[in-house]
Amino acid sequence: MPRPLDDQDKAIARQLIRNPRTTDKSISGATGVQLRTVGRKRQKLERAGLIRYWASVDLSETGTGQYNASHLYIIKFALGVTYDSLRAVIRREPQLSELSAITTESHIAEIDGKLALLFAIDGTSDRDIVQNVHERLIPNLIKNHGPNSILEVSTLRLLSPIRTLRNYLSLLNMTGSAMRPDWPDKAIYAGK
Repeated sequence: MPRPLDDQDKAIARQLIRNPRTTDKSISGATGVQLRTVGRKRQKLERAGLIRYWASVDLSETGTGQYNASHLYIIKFALGVTYDSLRAVIRREPQLSELSAITTESHIAEIDGKLALLFAIDGTSDRDIVQNVHERLIPNLIKNHGPNSILEVSTLRLLSPIRTLRNYLSLLNMTGSAMRPDWPDKAIYAGK
C-alpha cells in the first residue's frame, strides 16, 4: 500500500540522498528535526522499503578501467512471453553471476504491445560486448523462454552517464562517493 512522505520524511530522505552514510545527528542538525524523531523515522522508512541503500564500484574507464564500452540492449519478445513468465525466470535465477559480471542494469519494458528486456551491458570493447551478448545473454534467454521467443534485438552505444537514480549527476554534483556538500537541498528530489 502506498505511503506518502511527510515534510520531515522528505527532509530526512534528502540528507540520505546527499550522503547515505550520514549520521542521525547530522541529519537532525541539517533539518531541524529532533534527533530521536530522525532515528525513528529513518528506521520506519527503511523497514517500509521507501529508502534503499547500496554501493556500486565504478568499473568504467574513469573508474577501475575494467570496462571501456557500454551498450543498451533492447530485446523484444514474441507474443506469448508474459510479464509473469519473465518475473518467474528472474526469481529462479537471481544470482546468475555470469550475467552480473557484464550487466550494470536491467529492466522489463513494453514496446508496441510486446514485452522486452533492457540491459545495460559493459565490456572491454564493442566487440567484447557483442560477443558476451551472443554467447552468454541470448542463449540464456532462449533456454528460459524457448527458441522462437526473441523477436528483435537492437542496441545503442552508451557514451556517458548523466543522471542516476533521479538525483546523482556524476558530471555536476558528485565528489568522491557522495553528493557535493554545497548542492542545494531544493535540487534533491524526494517525492511530491
